[in-house]
Amino acid sequence: MPERRRNRILSLLFDRGANFETTRLCEVCAEVTSMSGAGIMLMFEDAPQGTVCTTNEVSSQLEQLQYTLGEGPCVDAYREDRPVLEPNLVHPETLRWVAFTEAAVNTGAQAVFGFPLQVGAVRLGALNLYRDSPGALDEEQYANALAASAIVAQAVLVLQAKAPNGMLAQELERSSDFQYVVHQAAGMIAVQLSVNVTEAMIRLRAFAFGNERRLSQVAAEVVDRTLRFDSAGLDT
Repeated sequence: MPERRRNRILSLLFDRGANFETTRLCEVCAEVTSMSGAGIMLMFEDAPQGTVCTTNEVSSQLEQLQYTLGEGPCVDAYREDRPVLEPNLVHPETLRWVAFTEAAVNTGAQAVFGFPLQVGAVRLGALNLYRDSPGALDEEQYANALAASAIVAQAVLVLQAKAPNGMLAQELERSSDFQYVVHQAAGMIAVQLSVNVTEAMIRLRAFAFGNERRLSQVAAEVVDRTLRFDSAGLDT
């Protein structure tokens, strides 16, 4: 990326001194691309793991929708390893997200853009940008989004490198929305149904979406053993 663009983003990230917080990553990404908001989602093995930060309520809801549904611009950007651009959610040329699109519009988003977070061969997740009016990114916005996503990926990798194996870095966890209860619930459902964890997660997401509930709420009931997915609980 051009050094000028990189230096500008870095200067914005650290313009508040040494007390860097991960929420600043999202704020700067939205600022340099002139978007209404931004969110950063980490992923592993094609599945959303949680949100590092968001800039406002709409971006938070967009991240939650993708986490619950397992589809959306962040998910596709990560899986396909390329920017995924939808400039008009209300009238898309191709309806690619059956569940996500209408729900995203209802949050107030009119356009969404996902950019993969990658350092070398290491894929980490995706940067999600949204605007409250339809419209494509211009060349400057697109270039800034690429530069910002590269810097975010490097920042996440550096922060996570300091964490013990199997644990999230404190700097990331402090402001994140990592819902470990969901993964615990998926493991319990896998045992109940004698399926793998991937299939269990699909069942969990489908139940949450079909009942118009947050994924974390359903997962908490599974972990608390007030909800089961086998014949001893609900009819699957």
